[in-house]
Order: sequence, then C-alpha cells, then structure tokens
Amino acid sequence: MKKLNQLTFFNIKKFLQHRGYKISKKNKIISENFLSFYYISLASILLISIFYLMPFATSFYSKNFKERKIVINLSNKNFNKVLEGKEIESTSEEKVDFKDLFIDVFDIDINEKDTVRLSASTISQLFKDENYNLKDIRKNKLVKPINIDLLPNEMKSIENTKERKKLFIQIVLPLILEENKKIKLERKTLFSILNKNSNSEAEKNWLKSKFKQYGVANRDLATLKIRMDEIPVSLAIAQAAKETGWGTSRFAQEGNALFGQWTYTGQGIKPAASDDDDTHKVMKFKILKASVRAYQRNLNTHKSYLKFRKVRATQRDVFGTMNSLELVNYLDKYAETGKQYIKILKKIIEQNKLTDFDDAKILPSSIKEKGLI
Repeated sequence: MKKLNQLTFFNIKKFLQHRGYKISKKNKIISENFLSFYYISLASILLISIFYLMPFATSFYSKNFKERKIVINLSNKNFNKVLEGKEIESTSEEKVDFKDLFIDVFDIDINEKDTVRLSASTISQLFKDENYNLKDIRKNKLVKPINIDLLPNEMKSIENTKERKKLFIQIVLPLILEENKKIKLERKTLFSILNKNSNSEAEKNWLKSKFKQYGVANRDLATLKIRMDEIPVSLAIAQAAKETGWGTSRFAQEGNALFGQWTYTGQGIKPAASDDDDTHKVMKFKILKASVRAYQRNLNTHKSYLKFRKVRATQRDVFGTMNSLELVNYLDKYAETGKQYIKILKKIIEQNKLTDFDDAKILPSSIKEKGLI
C-alpha cells in the first residue's frame, strides 16, 4: 500500500513506455486570426476603461491638487452703488443709444388709419355692457382688459366734472395695468434667467435686448433689476390727469400724449405758448397705449428720476409694495413748477382716492397668459 502511494505520473509513464506504449503530449494550437481578435478585444477594453475613468480622475485632481480660483460676486456691491447713485465700473465699451429706449414704443404694430375714435356715449355704453365700473373695481380689485386707442372728442363738452373724471380713469386704468403687467412678466423672466446656472442663446439675446431697452450700458444686472419695475397706478393716473386736464388737452386729443413728454428730434406737437426759439415739442403717439409705455420707460431710465427708482426699490424690498404718496416726492424734476407740481399730484391722488387702484389687477386675456401670471 505504501508503494502504491508513492506512484507518480512519471513512474507510470516510464512503466508504460517500457511495455511498448507511446506517450505523447498534444499541444493546443491557436490560430493567428484568433490571436488578432484577442489582442483587439483587450485593447478595446483598455481604451473604454481609460475614457470611463478619465472624468473621475479629472474631478479628483481638480478638488485635491488644482489651484482654486477665487470668484468675487459684485452683484450686491453694485446694487448698493446704484441705490446710492454712484457710478459702476464698466465691463463693456458699449454705449447707450437712447433711440433704443423707445423702439418698442414707436414700432407698435398698428396703423393710425385702423384706429377708430369712439364717441364718449359709445364708450360709456361699452363699459356698461361689459359691466366695467370703478365702484366694483375699488371693491374686488379686478379690471377687464378693455383697450381704448383714442380719447373721445367730447371730453371737453362733458360738463359734469365727476362724470368726466370717471370716464377718463376708466379709459386709462386698463392701459396702465396692461403695461405694468408686461413689466411684471419681464421681471419674472429676468429672475428666472438669473436663477439658472447656464442660459440658452435665446435667453442671452433677451437679456441683451433688455439692457438696450433700459439704457444699461455696462450690462450690470443690479441696474437692470432696479430699472425694470412697475409704476404705481395711482401715480400714473394722477400724472395723466394733470398733464391732460383729465383728457381735454390738445396734446391728448391730437397726439394721444397723456403725460406731456417733450421731444427735440421726433414727431411732436408745438406748444401754442412757446417762443420761436424753443425747439421742444410734445411727443406724439399713434395710440394711448404707446404714450403709457413711453412714460414708464422715461421714469425707469432717465437720470432725473434716479432717486425715485432708489426709493421704489427700497419700498419693494422692505414692504413688498409701493407707496405712491411717498414716491411722488421724487418727481419734482418732471415739471418746471417742481415742488408745486408734487403738491398738485398729491391732491389729485387723495381727492380722487386713486390709491384704491394700486393693488388692482387686470384680468388675463387668454388661458396661456393666465398660466404665466
């Protein structure tokens, strides 16, 4: 048994050869084609592994070995500078072209021949049919989107002052709210873009157009956020009432000019009492809505109203609402009468209870618009 255990494969082979048996080892033959396939597969696996592991290796290197860059966010610093009326260091050689400020005002797609001047009685009846009255609006704060393109010729002939004022407010209120809504939606778009890590080409182009539209030469977002904002409804109505005599002035009737804005180059109406040397005219518009848009753009961009915009931004940040009776104090440069002009505006706001309309909202004109608001 012990001898059996000591048998090895070598002893068995020797024993069989001694007996006459031939023992041979059959070699495994690998074809050249198979070898090629083997090496190609091995190389492919190696390459795939390298490309798969590369992002992880790069990330590991960046976190642990690469020198970190310090990025300074100047947004808050610039925001405070703008509020204080200080200059911001320009990051671009781009200059403001002031004709860009009013491109969307004068290029409103409407033909003056297509506009119809309705009579005062027709407009009043339209408002009654639509159940659109100021009493309900003061209560429920909802305004129907009724756009009147031109003021009626009979505004002067309406002897009842209360009725004339009521009709004027009914006409201009939806126009002011409509333009405020447009700005509100633009602000919503602006903040949506700012909250993204990266922006599409369409979003970048939109931003560029708004920088031009609001006269922001250095493309500073803090300045754009302050300028792109609404005008209190009560303040806009009061200024329109003062500048047009509640819709009776020649500028309002002939040029749809609700806010008496001056121009030195564009189309306008020459004031009757002006001297021959005076080159200014009162800006003329195709429709009333264009006048409202130009007025808002003026307050939102002109250097004379920098303090107005600063206080408005503070009111929005601190209180979430705007106080027209406070903001009106910063419009003394709007008219030559200065402080007296402010007193008159305050009187118009208070006597006609115009602040009731400050929190009014215009109803959406479509389902898509309702979703946006």
